Amino acid sequence: MPPTPAAVESGDRSHSLIPVESVAQISTVLENTDPELDPHLAALARQAAADGVVLLRNDGSVLPFGTERPIAVFGRTQLDWFAVGYGSGGDVKVPYSWNLLAGLRDAGVAVDEGLAAAYTRWTTANRPPFDATWGRWPHHFPEMPLDDELVEAAASRSDTALVVIGRAAGEARDSVLEPGSWYLTDGELAMLDRVTAAFARTVVVLDTGNAIDLGWLDRYGDRIGGLLAAWQGGMEGGRAVAAVLAGEIPPSGRLTSTLARSYDDYPSAGNFGDPEVSVYAEDVFVGYRYFETFARDRVVFPFGFGLDYATLDVTVAATTTTVGDGGRVRFVVDVVNTGGVHAGRQTVQVYASSPDGALSQPARVLAAYRKTGLLAPGGRERVVIEIALDDLASFDDSGATGQRGAWVLEPGEFRFFVGADVRSARHEASVTVDALRVVRRVAEAAAVDPATPFRRMALARDADGSARVAWEDAPTATVSRRERILAQLPVEVPPTGDRGIRLDAVRRGTATLDDFLAQLSPEELALLARGDLTMNSALGTPGNAGVLGGVAASLREKGVPPITTTDGPSGIRLAAYASLLPSGTALASTWDPALVRDLAAAHGQELVRKGSDVLLSPGMNLHRDPLCGRNFEYFSEDPLVTGRMATAVVRGIQSRGVAACPKHFAANNQEASRTRNDSRVSERALRELYLRGFEHCVRDAAPLALMTSYNKVNGVWAHYHHDLVTTVLREEWGYRGCVITDWWMESATDPDFPALDDNAYRVRAQVDVLMPGGVKTDQGPQAVADDTILDSLARPDGITLAELQRGARNVLGLALALAPVVERRIGATR
Repeated sequence: MPPTPAAVESGDRSHSLIPVESVAQISTVLENTDPELDPHLAALARQAAADGVVLLRNDGSVLPFGTERPIAVFGRTQLDWFAVGYGSGGDVKVPYSWNLLAGLRDAGVAVDEGLAAAYTRWTTANRPPFDATWGRWPHHFPEMPLDDELVEAAASRSDTALVVIGRAAGEARDSVLEPGSWYLTDGELAMLDRVTAAFARTVVVLDTGNAIDLGWLDRYGDRIGGLLAAWQGGMEGGRAVAAVLAGEIPPSGRLTSTLARSYDDYPSAGNFGDPEVSVYAEDVFVGYRYFETFARDRVVFPFGFGLDYATLDVTVAATTTTVGDGGRVRFVVDVVNTGGVHAGRQTVQVYASSPDGALSQPARVLAAYRKTGLLAPGGRERVVIEIALDDLASFDDSGATGQRGAWVLEPGEFRFFVGADVRSARHEASVTVDALRVVRRVAEAAAVDPATPFRRMALARDADGSARVAWEDAPTATVSRRERILAQLPVEVPPTGDRGIRLDAVRRGTATLDDFLAQLSPEELALLARGDLTMNSALGTPGNAGVLGGVAASLREKGVPPITTTDGPSGIRLAAYASLLPSGTALASTWDPALVRDLAAAHGQELVRKGSDVLLSPGMNLHRDPLCGRNFEYFSEDPLVTGRMATAVVRGIQSRGVAACPKHFAANNQEASRTRNDSRVSERALRELYLRGFEHCVRDAAPLALMTSYNKVNGVWAHYHHDLVTTVLREEWGYRGCVITDWWMESATDPDFPALDDNAYRVRAQVDVLMPGGVKTDQGPQAVADDTILDSLARPDGITLAELQRGARNVLGLALALAPVVERRIGATR
């Protein structure tokens, strides 16, 4: 595994503008202490890591491992296990992390101890090269060279080999099309050559956070009898994978992204990695939406796929359909374990296809899914799944249906397929819509800039009805942003000066939030619009990502608490010890929102115990391209899986009185040049794919905070994007929470309002807080505050006091929601 990060050093407070005389009462005593972890959380993490393992190949006899003869384990990753990816999503100070060799022994699997000793000696003497420079971490570790004598001796003691191959990527560290990242190295191929030639049976475990090339599978054919995708499972990952290999926990993971034959087969391949621009030319044809429509033969393992040790039959017992407004399709599905040996769990998946019409449609789209409980041999479970027809609506961004700016159901036959993955699902029902139905209308938002047009993928049919790729112009924006903003400026709360009203009076109901806001000076409102100036703020728990809210003495005197934020999706990144949880891909591969919610609730309780208030989680961007370095943090190429998993995480965390902060809003699907890159994407693809998961999460879980992304979206940095944050998030979806930036932001002047620079520009978009609060310059982030908000406020056409009050209201709403937890923490440290 990668080295455990050292304790976070105390920050330099010399540049802080915030008095720290009362810091002692809000600090915790957990730094470098408390290495014990909640056993319930650890158990849930192990179960989630195991349930996220996807069994991709099993010849029927190789897995699960028996106990007759030892297993010969090859590959240094058995010891140097990648527990999670790199960056803020994984650098947790974890007190332990299982590797696979230890996990196999724990599971009772007999391993070839002679071979294990050889690997132990070699890895001890050849510690992996590890460049700790941010964004320069290794993608892999070089393999131990094998000689024929070592392999033949191991083969004389065992007929089964387990080969372990590991990869990692992360924040600011995309995978690359090179051996040791996307491709296998010569050393890994040589290892597979020797092992598959010497052993009767070979199983391969892929310890990765991201997809890698699988073209080498054809080289070995049936010599590789078993293959597992062991998505990075955190501190319990090695132990969890071993439990699956041993049959202690049955495999039940399913793929949340398509695994194709080569990188060039992915529809995004020609538009990924450019430092300036990412053109989302594939439009709505991302992942399985593309492959099932245009390139079925280029798939190695389809979306939703996963094998079991058990034999699990899926039968649709009954269907009910209704049409018209409020139309629904209802499936009653029986799942039966017809095997006689192993227990197992099945995920029933329902896909829908929309009729050919004015809008191009993918062949299949995931409409719903449900996972069964554990079924013993002979066991059965009846699953009921309902789908609202309106949820299948497509967005018309061109007016092709005559309804531009509307979600529509086009007339024709909607077909439904039920099964265990997108490829094998069978047609079980159809519903015919007689006429075009407008489901809802929305304001045009974040459309393509007319100055940067592009062509997007579309569907055409040959004479025989087969699908082929066509191209059309992506529609461009038609509305005036300036006019929209001027028509929506808020009304000012008349200032009153300090009347002695504290924020807890608002909480008790003896004063209104407007009464409190009216007291705040412009300077105090500007302070609420940024965090403390540095990470590891002296106002929060040691090692924190940043603090917002009560960042000044005058605000704290009025009862505004400092609010501590903490990375990240896979664990609490503080100076204190904390749990390292399964990666986002591993969690999503469970297809089990209930399990993920339980794990997140335990994680939220740990957040309370460690002294933080806001967890910067979950990561919600899509697996648009398999090379994206942060794919391990994200859930899926599909927005429904993403939305349901994110909803489970947010509900779990917030059930403990702390806040979740989904990220990165939006279209953050490349790490290379992430702060400069422009994601150029049609409004349809944006709404149907890249915003859809966020919409599910916001509507169903109401996260208390949300983070913007670094990149531009159609020419506008996300932290300035009024269309995304105000028009869509707040007005269309009804979001009432606090929106923060990703850490630091790019300098810019509002093109429609030249009197607004930087933070004033951001506040107008209703991005409430700059985190961590300092200024980013050519020399890097600086622990100083700028004056752009107050300067703009003094200009005739600048930011208004009402806009500052509006943003402050969102920050104070977060403080009020977190008040019980914050008060308990402060009281406990007095």
